[in-house]
Amino acid sequence: MDFDCKPLSSSDSAKIEEIAAHYREIIRLVGDNPDREGLQKTPMRAARAMWFATQGYRTDPAAVLSEAIFEYAGSKMVVVKDIEFYSFCEHHILPFFGTVSIGYIPGSSMIGLSKLARVVNAVARKLQVQERLTAELCEAVSSVLAPKGVIVACNAHHLCMKMRGVEKQLATTDTYDYCGVFVENPSLRQEFMTLIGR
Repeated sequence: MDFDCKPLSSSDSAKIEEIAAHYREIIRLVGDNPDREGLQKTPMRAARAMWFATQGYRTDPAAVLSEAIFEYAGSKMVVVKDIEFYSFCEHHILPFFGTVSIGYIPGSSMIGLSKLARVVNAVARKLQVQERLTAELCEAVSSVLAPKGVIVACNAHHLCMKMRGVEKQLATTDTYDYCGVFVENPSLRQEFMTLIGR
């Protein structure tokens, strides 16, 4: 079931109310009036948006991946590329976003393709850094599926670089992580890069 369709517990609703109160105070502290017409509902909207955007804290990546594991006897690479993601830089709480491509060589099992997209959400939707996000995805797929190898490539735009600080609008960041046969065999890494168009 998608997050936005799940009913909230009374505990979760209370937390969202508390987050909204903090947003109200932030609005006041930055110099605006939280009681003016355009801002009256903003604290609750922002709180609900933040709760949704940080659902990774309430999602277990291993549980997501374990929902759809199937027997498979093949030995060729499986690649799901250009999975969009949104996250928050843990240093400035500004968004970073982009795409993740995941490749693996099955051992005795394979995973439902949509679960790879779901695990990206589970790992990305919290305060995060791109380097850790990439490594956590590699580790999650490797530990749950036990394939012969996993490789992950992530390309992202960081608003902490675009709208503040150095303000470099065209800069993107690439990160990679891999394990198993991808460590031992550079030609497999190159095959993956070719498959994802890098």
